[in-house]
Amino acid sequence: MIYRVGMGCNFSKCTECCWSTEQPQDRPLPEVHVDENEDHNEGSGLPPFHEFTFDQIKNATSGFSVENIVSEHGEKAPNVVYKGKLENQMRIAVKWFNRSAWPDVQQFLGEARAVGQLRNPRLANLLGCCCEGEERLLVAEYMPNDTLAKHLFHWETQPMKWAMRLRVALHLAQALDYCTNKGRALYHDLNAYRVLFDDEYNPRLSCFGLMKNSRDGKSYSTNLAFTPPEYLRTGRVTPESVTYSFGTLLLDLLSGKHIPPSHALDLIRDKNLQMLTDSCLEGQTNDEGTELVRLASQCLQYEPRERPNPKSLVTALIPLQKDSEVPSHVLMGIPDDNAAFPLSPLGEACQRMDLTVLHEVVEKLGYKDDEGTATELSFQMWTNQMQETLDSKKNGDAAFRQKDFKTAIDSYTQFIEVGTMISPTIYARRSLSYLMNNMPEEALADAMQAQIISPVWHIASYLQAVVLLALGRDHEAQLALKEGTSLETKKNTNK
Repeated sequence: MIYRVGMGCNFSKCTECCWSTEQPQDRPLPEVHVDENEDHNEGSGLPPFHEFTFDQIKNATSGFSVENIVSEHGEKAPNVVYKGKLENQMRIAVKWFNRSAWPDVQQFLGEARAVGQLRNPRLANLLGCCCEGEERLLVAEYMPNDTLAKHLFHWETQPMKWAMRLRVALHLAQALDYCTNKGRALYHDLNAYRVLFDDEYNPRLSCFGLMKNSRDGKSYSTNLAFTPPEYLRTGRVTPESVTYSFGTLLLDLLSGKHIPPSHALDLIRDKNLQMLTDSCLEGQTNDEGTELVRLASQCLQYEPRERPNPKSLVTALIPLQKDSEVPSHVLMGIPDDNAAFPLSPLGEACQRMDLTVLHEVVEKLGYKDDEGTATELSFQMWTNQMQETLDSKKNGDAAFRQKDFKTAIDSYTQFIEVGTMISPTIYARRSLSYLMNNMPEEALADAMQAQIISPVWHIASYLQAVVLLALGRDHEAQLALKEGTSLETKKNTNK
């Protein structure tokens, strides 16, 4: 813990995440047409669209911690995407626009709620938004396994297999076809960075591109060489423009490079397909490669009316699929999910719910991992409350060491309620004490609070894993174990 003494400092105590399903504000929302006979969840099991408060999203992203930044953009798209986690352990991606974007709150809400009606396994679906004051944020499903651009252009161990590239093309066409059928045919700046991979390495289309752009009016941030010709003339995105961009993605998949369409069409006209095909795919593409070239050529026609629609693309791509029964993570070269995330000794102890080992580790660590946790104290707080606070912490530490967990809970609660210091270790110790007293819900809240304060602390993730196992939420527990292992590995590497 860091104790900072200053005259007149205002202290804001960290509060536990609370994710209400009720609308946080009474302001009216734009009406969205909903067919009552239609299942908008499409079997996804996802919650309906929700309007979050700014504080809820702030807590989920550990105060918009720099460690949680997934991507940043420059002047053309001034916004940042963060990863975060809701109280129910669902991971989210949060797109935070700059303050000048979306000045019309009704326009933003209308767009977000319309996109939020979509629910499909081919999409990284929009879960909600936030528009308090000048803030404009979107909340979507988090896709943990990078972008198509990363796997296609910047691979490290092996290039993407041909069967997987064909699967990406089909899934993407199916996503566009679904959106078109739901009245959202326009997609802004479709490119390899908009295609994301989920936990199972299945490709998904980011929902963010379905949002009509804010007042900057820029629907294409890529090089002009990849922009649909009609957009250069009119500045408007049409469904046919989306098909054009899909054609550039087919070229990406075939070549493993981002080739300008004009150059690719020249190669196609000269029947120089060898120059257009990724050398890593030699001997693999066969007739499917020829058909993919034909589809790309159709999508890149200069006249928009000559381009195919998404439904016809899906029809053409289905017969090309290879190894359809093979899971995506296997095609991506990750045959054993557990082997990809070997657990450390501490992770293994948490997996078997060995609370004795976890207690020993937390006790031995002491407060080393509180370094860098900022705390502000006014002079009055220092003089009136410091001794009482230090005594409650001392009593809690003694009880925790002696495994008197009920006393530890009482003492740490007194420490936390004073509100003059923030300590992830205190929350971790009280979490474990709650768990020892068969109070898993309280234990989970404290473990999450520890992570909010210190988002890269592996102990907080491991604690969540153990509590989730106790609650019978095994899948979420495995995700927390992997997260803890990753954070622990990074910490040991940086020592």
